[in-house]
Amino acid sequence: MQTRKVPLRKCTGCNEMKPKKELVRVVKNKENEIFLDLTGKKAGRGAYVCCSLDCLKKARKQRGFERAFSCKIPDEVYDQMEKELAENE
Repeated sequence: MQTRKVPLRKCTGCNEMKPKKELVRVVKNKENEIFLDLTGKKAGRGAYVCCSLDCLKKARKQRGFERAFSCKIPDEVYDQMEKELAENE
């Protein structure tokens, strides 16, 4: 029997490679909306972050999502993502 390869993604906050299922996807769609994708299946450009508020705050401080999506992200979007992540923990 063959073992399946586990897909790895890099967290935008802590820069650690982790299995894709342990991370939360952040999506920028065609309308330039940026939001958390808890299902991991929504259309758009994706970046990943750990399920912790610490990593999300590090990504915000280091402008990791702004680099990944090549655009300026307003503070309201970060605040909304922090709120959703806190509810989901």
